[in-house]
Amino acid sequence: MVGLFQETGPCEVVEIAQGRLGTKARDWGWDRSSNIIYIDQPNQVGFSYDVATNGSLNLFTGEIQEPPRDLPSVGQPAYTYLNGTFSSNNQNNTANTTDIAAHAVWHMLQGFLGAFPQYNPTIRANHTQAGPVGVNLFAESYGGKYGPAFASLWERQNVLRRNGSIARNKTLEIRLTSLGIIQGCVDDLVQGRYYPIFANNNTYGIRALSLVDQQTAASSYLSASGCQQLIQRCRNALDGSDPRNEGDVGTVNQACRDAQDSCQKTVITPFVTSGRDPYDVTQKMPDAFPPSTYLEYLNDADVQAAIGVVVNYTQSNDAVNSAFQHTGDGQRGNSIDQMSSLLSLGVRVALIYGDRDYLCNWLGGEAISFAVAARSPAYAPFYSAGYADIVVNNTYVGGAVRQYGNLSFSRIYSAGHLVPAYQPETAFTVFTRIIMGSDLSLGETVDLSTYKSNGPANATYAAKPPNQEDPVCWIRDIKAKCTEDQKRKLQNGDGVIINGVLYDAESDWKRPPSSVSAVAGWPGHGPSSTMTTGQIPTTGGGSAATLIPTIPTGVFTATATPSPTKAAASSHRMPNIQIGLTTVLAILLVTCIF
Repeated sequence: MVGLFQETGPCEVVEIAQGRLGTKARDWGWDRSSNIIYIDQPNQVGFSYDVATNGSLNLFTGEIQEPPRDLPSVGQPAYTYLNGTFSSNNQNNTANTTDIAAHAVWHMLQGFLGAFPQYNPTIRANHTQAGPVGVNLFAESYGGKYGPAFASLWERQNVLRRNGSIARNKTLEIRLTSLGIIQGCVDDLVQGRYYPIFANNNTYGIRALSLVDQQTAASSYLSASGCQQLIQRCRNALDGSDPRNEGDVGTVNQACRDAQDSCQKTVITPFVTSGRDPYDVTQKMPDAFPPSTYLEYLNDADVQAAIGVVVNYTQSNDAVNSAFQHTGDGQRGNSIDQMSSLLSLGVRVALIYGDRDYLCNWLGGEAISFAVAARSPAYAPFYSAGYADIVVNNTYVGGAVRQYGNLSFSRIYSAGHLVPAYQPETAFTVFTRIIMGSDLSLGETVDLSTYKSNGPANATYAAKPPNQEDPVCWIRDIKAKCTEDQKRKLQNGDGVIINGVLYDAESDWKRPPSSVSAVAGWPGHGPSSTMTTGQIPTTGGGSAATLIPTIPTGVFTATATPSPTKAAASSHRMPNIQIGLTTVLAILLVTCIF
């Protein structure tokens, strides 16, 4: 749901009135160029569940207590302690490693495409037999581990279908076209050393760590029995005793937990002392962006009835987190080898990183791209490929890309961890060029077997950090979004809650313009304006709604590089270059690291 409502989905949640949230069409939703499935996984996260169980949710701590409890007598207003229905929170009823989660999603896709063949892009008119399902898998954050593992499993299952180990008449071949990793934490053996480097020396001139603290963290990473060596010890134990990555060998779990704990405490966590947002180094905590409006919307009774969900929506799940922590899953795996293998099969592998994120920063992402190329002899020319501008429209360059053949690394300017939320037009453009198989710089049709980007060896563009945003206290995300003063106000029952946000007084809430209702709706109520196909309302020169052409389906193909001035791209329109919606299917896995 993070990806669907905060980043790339067809709709975004907006305020319509006091006590009323709704949705409106997103300008740069990825549905403009592909059919998309968003998956809440592993089981028990988001709207997924095993056994629907009644309980109480403490919004201050995020903890769910089952069965429901009475409201605590001190420091807990009723609106911060909610009864609802959730999953069982039983660790035994969910995946505990990435590989196990991969099997679950493969079975889910088999069931989904079997039950809804109209969404299978290989079925054509007047045909009843499905061919291989060509999909584009995009994964974000922890998806740096999920994406390669899931894609590799699908390819192994395809081999088993072909040799008869899996019944071909009861399963579908899922053929991967492209794998996109957005801000992926892929492998700390490669990325780990870049945490302290980025914290001290980034392209925004922010020193989140002093030089001394940077050197201390770097030394911890490389020291005997430090992060690097412990990861290798985990991998050796995994290869010897748990090669299928099932998480059921105690000694392996312990070795990988040791590595995970060491890397977290000595290399990654020192950044916290800076008080800055690990998802956007230019902002201090708590960071108001992106807004958490969707958390309130998805727990609205009318919305839940309309979409037929059984449980209340929660953004994260302690049982799933504990299950993965117990096996040290974060330091397991061989994602780089998996991506190299996918390249050898002709799959496009695209790494996309915003340059304001610390947690899975672009310096480490760039290193991942080189590591993948190093495992792939045919991709030696990737090293000599230069950084080309990512031309988003006639006036804006949204980033820089190094690309050779099917392997690409994109640095997206002025973007934090959730890249499409910060730079929607750039992210849409890169996504569409990936699935179309064009060059990522200009969007031109090229022969990827020989294509190599041209430009400087390094992406050196630097920018001033943006202004600090004022915090917005969303009561369904108190730990991440509220200041200590706002938390005390909530505990004391001070202020007012409007549409899920704490205000000092009702007069502080800004009423949305009346024109919002012309483009937004809620269950049972569509937008108020009567529109013809191809038009959307906007406000111009007053409160009356004016009709303008809708934003078209398509992607920009550049003919030249704009001036070097970098500016926000989201306000620009693209020419109406049509691509077929029925020929592609994208699957998005979005898992943030909390």
